[in-house]
Amino acid sequence: MSLKVFLEIVEIKTKIASVFPFLVGALFSAAFYHSFHFGYTLLFFIAMLIFDMTTTAINNYMDFEKAHSQTYKFNENVIGRENVSPKLVRQMIVGMILTAALLGFILAYQTGWLLLVLGLVCCFIGIFYTYGPVPLSRMPLGEIFSGVTMGLGITAMVVYINTMSSNVMYLSVDFASGKFSFDGNFWLIAALVLAAIPLICTIANIMLANNLRDLETDIKNHRYTLVYYIGREHGIHLFSYLMYASYVAILVGVLLQVFSWPLLLVFLTLPKIRQNLIAHKKELPAPHSFVYSLKNMVLFNSAYVICLGLSLIWQLLR
Repeated sequence: MSLKVFLEIVEIKTKIASVFPFLVGALFSAAFYHSFHFGYTLLFFIAMLIFDMTTTAINNYMDFEKAHSQTYKFNENVIGRENVSPKLVRQMIVGMILTAALLGFILAYQTGWLLLVLGLVCCFIGIFYTYGPVPLSRMPLGEIFSGVTMGLGITAMVVYINTMSSNVMYLSVDFASGKFSFDGNFWLIAALVLAAIPLICTIANIMLANNLRDLETDIKNHRYTLVYYIGREHGIHLFSYLMYASYVAILVGVLLQVFSWPLLLVFLTLPKIRQNLIAHKKELPAPHSFVYSLKNMVLFNSAYVICLGLSLIWQLLR
């Protein structure tokens, strides 16, 4: 297997979807909680990236194995098209899972049990998102699980490893007595959830755009996604609502003083986002229509990250 084929199997270009929650989590920790740990953050990034590549590889492998369309299996799926041994792909997946798990356990040992719990939940969803007799991606739950797991899950874990305090959230376990306790602050956790909403919405929209485009192909391959149940027209409306909800979350955050005023600069992206939403609707179900979900996600979240950085600078200059 060449490096080019490997990178296509793990769809390296799509990893930006997990990088944004990571960046937002790190910057939000510094800007709102005033806490940051470079070493833990770097180790988490490596483990997160490897596991994200693993879930994508599992997705491509399961699509290859479960494909009912021979045209899709051998002409469109990268494993069949490049004549890659399924056994080699399985070995690659296991290797990446073990590597990510080892890094995760090392980090959990250093930072506390809550990271292990959060990590296991996200890993469970990530693996069974595409694996098993009825993967989550083949059900009308894909958008929810992908958005919440990546948008909220990654952000929450990054915040946790940078705060590690009962003032935000912390899990204590005493194996000798069998007792455990979870301490935290409801309002500080609520602020975290609010900060994650734009990420949840924009990441869920990637899956939604994919399902809007591939509705007919998915039905042929027995993939009954959310779009199958609500219809393409309602799916298009949902696609727009989720994008606009991201702006609402930013505005609410500024009003509640979760964010500083520089976050309002995110609204400068709104005209271009609206233009992309209109173009997306016109081009469906053409293959190129999917690109607009990526453009919106990158544009909005790039502005989000930059504005969080500006908030940090603003705090230092005050």
